[in-house]
Amino acid sequence: MTIATNNNSAGNLAGLLNQGATTVAPKAAPTTSAGASDSSGSGAATIVSLSSAAMAALATPAPGQRTFATVIADARAALDNRYKSAKVTGPLAGGKPTIDLTSLDRRTVFAIASNSGGKFTADEQTLASSELQHRFDAAMAPAATTAHLVGDYGTLYKAALDYLNGMSPEEKATPTWAKQSAALTQGFRATQQRPATLPQGIPNDPIADFTKRTQNTAAAPADDFNTVAAKTRLALDQQYGAAQQKGSEIVFNAQRRTGQLINLTGLDNRSLSAMSMNQNKLFSSDETRAASKELQARTRTRYLQAFQQGQSSSDPRAFSLGIIRQYQSMSPEERHATNWSSHVVDLAVKNYKTASSLMSILGS
Repeated sequence: MTIATNNNSAGNLAGLLNQGATTVAPKAAPTTSAGASDSSGSGAATIVSLSSAAMAALATPAPGQRTFATVIADARAALDNRYKSAKVTGPLAGGKPTIDLTSLDRRTVFAIASNSGGKFTADEQTLASSELQHRFDAAMAPAATTAHLVGDYGTLYKAALDYLNGMSPEEKATPTWAKQSAALTQGFRATQQRPATLPQGIPNDPIADFTKRTQNTAAAPADDFNTVAAKTRLALDQQYGAAQQKGSEIVFNAQRRTGQLINLTGLDNRSLSAMSMNQNKLFSSDETRAASKELQARTRTRYLQAFQQGQSSSDPRAFSLGIIRQYQSMSPEERHATNWSSHVVDLAVKNYKTASSLMSILGS
């Protein structure tokens, strides 16, 4: 079975969901290389310590991966370029950020937060640590909403484990990562006995920390769409400027033998939606087409991942869960740009609950 990848993808997903679950199998605990936990209390997902021994062990990167020394140098250059563009001398002014780190990859942000190589100031570390925390919270927010919708907090703990397992080798080498991974594994196992109950009292549990920080705190208002578009325009202009400094130019055709191909991988989906929709006419036709292409590619990848997880998993709810998570992670603008509707997620929730009921009856 294949998944259509054109603008009718949401409709095709609804068709797949309407087929319902066909098999019921026992739920399996996720595998993770977790270390021992301690009683120091729950911690956030931000990890900012790396031993010299771990650094030495990680000196040789995987094929195609930058060395961490290169990451550190790139991080330092990225900060300095942002200061120059923003005409500031530091990352904070009056306790508020003067620069934006959202377009930097996680490994680069971690290098700053952990003061790797001793290259970064205390304020830079503070801003980077805040960015790492924000990314964890942003990843867990849709997972938390999904867990509430389906009545199964095991899905939230599994999402957190997947997030930790996707971290860089440098982060995985830290004691904090091992403690949090162990805590999440313990929390996941607890939810297998009581799915609708959020585990309590697990030391170093980043989900407990996330819940405590967010349950009585209103979510920070997202930038309005005009601001998103303006920030995206600035990020693109910085990319053009960096290319010019190297004596090159930004191009949109991968077949060009000269020039630097536009790189949109650092932009989130809301920024890509702003480019694709181009409501304020801030973007060229080349930029708009490139954003639409990138956004569609990401959506296709998520569709495929959800489908493949559903096909390969012993849990018949996996496909529905993947669709619900994806929908919850989307902004209204992204849903509009990719033609998603609430009908799809309603079907997914219905299928998830039906499969859960069958599993309960059959003792899976």
